[in-house]
Amino acid sequence: MAAGISATVGDALLASILNSTAFTAYGPAYVQLHTGAPGAAGTANIAGETTRESAGTFAAPSGGSTTNNAAINWTSVSTSETYTYITLWSAASSGTFIASGTITASAVTSGDNFSIPIGDATVSIPVAS
Repeated sequence: MAAGISATVGDALLASILNSTAFTAYGPAYVQLHTGAPGAAGTANIAGETTRESAGTFAAPSGGSTTNNAAINWTSVSTSETYTYITLWSAASSGTFIASGTITASAVTSGDNFSIPIGDATVSIPVAS
């Protein structure tokens, strides 16, 4: 799995929908940067900049998709590298891995600021059409 919802969250969602099991809320979400595919546990290829930043709130979902309402910012990143993936987590440290996704490759130099602008973090699930 290169990107997608975590097995834990996917299983909880299915149990909630199909078995009337109470769904556990996993947000607000925190974003972690990766230099390659994060893997099924969201722990592979973690960027040298290990700080998870708050994703803030997301717009009301429509058509199975939503975007971030606020920029997600890292100030003075610790390592020169290229970010290619992000993961979403339920906490600033530890927590539950929620999902992963790709981002446009962004090379940074140690000390740079890095930002995912408002509306650029899209979270979606496939819906019937």
